[in-house]
Amino acid sequence: MDERGLGKHLQLARQNAGLTQQQLCSRANLSFSTLTKIERGAIKSPSIFTVQAIAGALNVSLDELIGQPKSKAEDRNYQVTKTGVKFVYFDVNGCLVYFYQRAFDKLALDTGAQLETVESAFWHFNDQVCRGELSLSDFNHELAKRLSVDSINWPKYYLDTVEPIKEMQELLVWASQRYRVGLLSNIMPGLLSSMRRNKQLPDIDYDVIIDSSEVGAIKPEAKIYEIAQHRAGFPTEQILLIDDGRVNLMAAERLGWHVLSFDDSRSEEAVNRAKQALEPA
Repeated sequence: MDERGLGKHLQLARQNAGLTQQQLCSRANLSFSTLTKIERGAIKSPSIFTVQAIAGALNVSLDELIGQPKSKAEDRNYQVTKTGVKFVYFDVNGCLVYFYQRAFDKLALDTGAQLETVESAFWHFNDQVCRGELSLSDFNHELAKRLSVDSINWPKYYLDTVEPIKEMQELLVWASQRYRVGLLSNIMPGLLSSMRRNKQLPDIDYDVIIDSSEVGAIKPEAKIYEIAQHRAGFPTEQILLIDDGRVNLMAAERLGWHVLSFDDSRSEEAVNRAKQALEPA
């Protein structure tokens, strides 16, 4: 591939991720001038380390970034369900890990605030930070102010108390051996990568990761599903979303996705239903 072809692939991957050049530079620790030169083909041979940094910032493989077709070997486990599903998106909070309750309880205990006050303060700002409109530091500041304490480190509370839903994580691993799989989560900046490093999520090669704070949209907004569908590379009728939020499922269904509800209070039963739905044709 020549430098112009490479530049066009990099530019397209960035645009598909919903990132400006400045945002990508920040995430890849790259200078703005270097990125613009690569995208317009002015740099003939960018270093492999630079290209890998861009791929990592975009959550895509190196081959995907430069437009290489997937090999047949990569497709050896590629299957389809009886309903035509080829790609499965998994929600994270309330689906692969239990929801925030333990973190709320610990925060209430440490601050002396009422539990309902903690939850109210959290949800007041959650959508903004999950969209990337509010930084984590600003979120921590606002949360601390509402709870009348000097400081709060919400990511630490979250990561220290998060519990995996074992049955669902096992299902994700099982599904990844048969289908393309991805994560589609309303989540704060940096938490998904931390959870993966901490082994709080299955250590597999996800085909796509849609982090709301990176794409600038949250479920149930149409934009996040459109981005997720585009990155999955399949038509809507071949995509399944497993989520614990009814409003999120309804939004996906309106766009033509298959949907499956998960109830963490009845996880074994819910996983059995999901596995039946995912049985290959």
